[in-house]
Amino acid sequence: MWNWIIPIVTLIVGAVAGFFVGVYYLRGQIERMQNNPDMLAKMAKQMGYNMNKQQLNKAQQMLKKQKFK
Repeated sequence: MWNWIIPIVTLIVGAVAGFFVGVYYLRGQIERMQNNPDMLAKMAKQMGYNMNKQQLNKAQQMLKKQKFK
């Protein structure tokens, strides 16, 4: 019986921990993009978008309005 319970509990705990670590990492990346327009432009380019300065400024303003803390 314990051969079934321990792996299932371990899987659930690992998935929950992985989710929270991922959220923490993503918040940190978004906060860094607020202050670094080059990082924001690089991410947009990787997604297939070419943003000009006006679009980058607007995206930064939108990120600054959101609260990630």
